[in-house]
Amino acid sequence: MKMFVDPPHIYLYRDFVDFRKSINGLTALVELELRQDAYTGALFIFCNKGKDKIKLLYWDKTGFALWYKRLDKQRFKWPSKINDEALALSEQQLDWLLSGFSVLGHEPLNYQSLL
Repeated sequence: MKMFVDPPHIYLYRDFVDFRKSINGLTALVELELRQDAYTGALFIFCNKGKDKIKLLYWDKTGFALWYKRLDKQRFKWPSKINDEALALSEQQLDWLLSGFSVLGHEPLNYQSLL
């Protein structure tokens, strides 16, 4: 995924998030639970309980940007068996996640035509 920024770090927030939270609520999670500075330009990834939506939050030097992606019929391969609050990802792992693969191993989504 090519973005408008080149984040110095990418963090996946392990727990599921109430998606009524927007920039302020997600920034509070970053600072209070992850104990990270939200203003560093790092990219933070959040998932809803249904695993069909993700939000990406980052500071771009002028304000916060919030990206949202919803899968049509599948679920994101969200790593649940990690002990830390956050998992550091590489840009390649972020691409895998956004493409429907597991960040801890390749398991592609399988779409089929209804015809």
